[in-house]
Amino acid sequence: MTSQVSSPAEQADETVVGEQRKAAGTKDVRRLDRVIIRFAGDSGDGMQLTGDRFTSETASFGNDLSTLPNFPAEIRAPAGTLPGVSSFQLHFADHDILTPGDAPNVLVAMNPAALKANIGDLPRGAEVIVNTDEFTKRAMQKVGYETSPLEDGSLDGYQVHPVPLTTLTVEALKEFDLTRKEAERSKNMFALGLLSWMYHRPTEGTERFLKSKFAKKPDIAAANLAAFRAGWNFGETTEDFAVSYEVAPAATAFPPGIYRNISGNLALSYGLIAASRQADLPLYLGSYPITPASDILHELSKHKNFGVRTFQAEDEIAGIGAALGAAFGGSLAVTTTSGPGVALKSETIGLAVSLELPLLIVDIQRGGPSTGLPTKTEQADLLQAMYGRNGEAPVPVVAPRTPADCFDAALEAARIALTYRTPVFLLSDGYLANGSEPWRIPDLEELPDLRVQFAQGPNHTLDDGTEVFWPYKRDPQTLARPWAIPGTPGLEHRIGGIEKEDGTGNISYAPANHDFMVRTRQAKVDGIEVPDLDVDDPNGASTLVLGWGSTYGPITAAVRRLRRAGESIAQAHLRHLNPFPKNLGTVLERYDKVVIPEMNLGQLATLIRAKYLVDAHSYTQVNGMPFKAEQLATALKEAIDG
Repeated sequence: MTSQVSSPAEQADETVVGEQRKAAGTKDVRRLDRVIIRFAGDSGDGMQLTGDRFTSETASFGNDLSTLPNFPAEIRAPAGTLPGVSSFQLHFADHDILTPGDAPNVLVAMNPAALKANIGDLPRGAEVIVNTDEFTKRAMQKVGYETSPLEDGSLDGYQVHPVPLTTLTVEALKEFDLTRKEAERSKNMFALGLLSWMYHRPTEGTERFLKSKFAKKPDIAAANLAAFRAGWNFGETTEDFAVSYEVAPAATAFPPGIYRNISGNLALSYGLIAASRQADLPLYLGSYPITPASDILHELSKHKNFGVRTFQAEDEIAGIGAALGAAFGGSLAVTTTSGPGVALKSETIGLAVSLELPLLIVDIQRGGPSTGLPTKTEQADLLQAMYGRNGEAPVPVVAPRTPADCFDAALEAARIALTYRTPVFLLSDGYLANGSEPWRIPDLEELPDLRVQFAQGPNHTLDDGTEVFWPYKRDPQTLARPWAIPGTPGLEHRIGGIEKEDGTGNISYAPANHDFMVRTRQAKVDGIEVPDLDVDDPNGASTLVLGWGSTYGPITAAVRRLRRAGESIAQAHLRHLNPFPKNLGTVLERYDKVVIPEMNLGQLATLIRAKYLVDAHSYTQVNGMPFKAEQLATALKEAIDG
């Protein structure tokens, strides 16, 4: 969905305020500036689809938003169990927001497991919509409820709305020729209709979506539409929901432009396509499916019309091998994976370093080690990206900060790879990949010119006057070697992993040559031009919080909270992790304290301490979930006062 916004951006508080107004003859309507909703149920209950549809309508309405899908790690955990709970959290507002929110204002719990797994995250007074049909004695015992939480007073601190969602859905669909089990599957659409009424969401987009999704099954489409409309009508008519809520469009939150809701993996895919078009090169993806990176393979496979070729290989090693071959052949080459796949690709990444060919390695980080936590997020691959190869094999590292920023990060990674003839790591993570936010669709003239010049003929003259092609004769500014397309007459040259002789590219075991080539490859990476680090420090603070990657949202939200409370704190966020911005050392010297929050055990902090001899304080979390803003605000306040 896209929406037109025409006002300049402004900062706004993230506090919830409400104003009551009542229209004659209608239910009360309460005006809020933001809401956090979490849908939760079995992994087969359609919670991700429900959340995605609510998000799409919210985006089309013009709210700022941020989402946090949370998937079970098991492909299909036993129904009704805690490990099988799937949830989708959406934070939407009439102003600029940064995170999916710390604590939901509303929980939709489709069964006892969903209630038990999520009730601890809710503040007192939050609304809880419960599907009472699923609260059978057996279902409650399965998750450890000895008595019904709907009857024993344990939910007295919340606004509980008991709704027989399953029964109401089946009743709404009785005119359709469906079994009870088939009808029950539409209860998520009933819940979506109810929430759409509660928060005055548009409905046309969801109705079009259902008609399109089930175009080949018109009876199923009609049933889902009926369930969705029944949920809306239930909210309108039942006495249990006496109040509905309005969250106005975020008209002042965005610069002018056309916006759409976008996830990190989709933005990254579009960024890769845009990079290939701006470079005037075909895009080649050699990949092996792995959570949470697979969506990039799925998306790019849809865009053959843009010259995209996707190859689903038999394993991770074959995927990157094919991509490196495509780079040799003159394509913008990409391989996508997550941490375990990076480990398997490491030898070929080292080969790409030796061959000095452009190659993008997209790592959508997840919890490790080994296969670890496939559906949970982590930032623990930074040191693997920096050093996870044999020998001295330096590779540039770029990290996006938000889902929408994945588009720009992909363009930047491509710029570095093409300009400096080097493999480049792009470090996203599961939080960014699956989360979503509004994205301003850029104009074509805003995109960088990434065109490259392939070698066309000889570039060196021997002592006897013979003109020859030297594949490792470098550009004096970038130290990049020429990119010679196979089959170009006169540009035949050696390829392979054994050390090359400077200039000629012939095999060389000479100690001095190896020392020179190692230092030259390192100098090439060290010399990459990256923007200086911007520092947000309006009050001359003595404490700096430094982040990278997906911690941007929680860190920025925490900093805003502290500043509203009168605290002075500076913030900076790294996109380029290798090489670091040239002014980073100068920035760090200005502050008495440097705090580095990371979703690992302190990997960036280790690099900062080693390179700049700064006693950086590391604040870490490795629970598979993103930081909460309040949690970070507390930690940063302690650092300021300590």
